[in-house]
Amino acid sequence: MFATPAFAQAAGGGAAGAFGSFIPLILIFAIMYFLLIRPQQKKAKEHKAMVDALRRGDQVITQGGLIGKVSKVKDDGEVEVEIAENVKVRVVRQTIAQVLNRTEPAEKA
Repeated sequence: MFATPAFAQAAGGGAAGAFGSFIPLILIFAIMYFLLIRPQQKKAKEHKAMVDALRRGDQVITQGGLIGKVSKVKDDGEVEVEIAENVKVRVVRQTIAQVLNRTEPAEKA
């Protein structure tokens, strides 16, 4: 029959209390975005630029650990890599992990 003071205080929260409970959730999402999502997007963008800039003669490392020299760049997402003398392997462009030595484009005379 009688309302205790604890129940009476809880009933008066309203909209301000509901918004206040979402603030920590919003802060966690913002922190996750700046610490995890944004750097990952930046790294993916840099990798795409590196793969798009591949040229014949570049020395590369694949994700499988093969080190070789690009002998042919194909349009269909493949690169032909020479891993030993007269040994060429077709590699998917996205599996290039790192470019060790870049070749400079030939200057036009």
